Order: sequence, then C-alpha cells, then structure tokens
Amino acid sequence: MEWDQEIDATGLLCPLPVLKARKRLIGMAPGTVLRLIATDPAAVIDVPHFCNESGHVLLATDEQDGAQVYLIRRR
Repeated sequence: MEWDQEIDATGLLCPLPVLKARKRLIGMAPGTVLRLIATDPAAVIDVPHFCNESGHVLLATDEQDGAQVYLIRRR
C-alpha cells in the first residue's frame, strides 16, 4: 500500500511516537495516509488506541527489521 507521508520514530519511547503521529496528521489532508515506524514496545497498544480515540483509521500493521510499521488514514 502507498502512503503520503512517513515518520521514523525508531528509538523513541512512549508517548513520543503517538505524539509525533498526532502532530503530523493534524497537518495532513483528510483521507491521506501516514506511515509510522516505531520500535517502542508500547506502540502496539498506543497506536491502535490513538486511532480509535481520534477517529483515524489504522489501515495496516506490519513488522519490518525489528520495528513496527503502521499505516494510518487521516479522518
């Protein structure tokens, strides 16, 4: 799947990956897709919760090279 913007949050701990994603999504147009890469173990809980609470759509999750990759569609 393609994405419009990407954030590499590897090495950052909770809550920074979600905070960076939230800030970036605010500046994106509705319907666009953000790719978030994170190594924080809490991200597997935090990112889906953030999407659920904020109304964004978590399109996909994957693991690549020891990092979690999330595709989030802006509401």
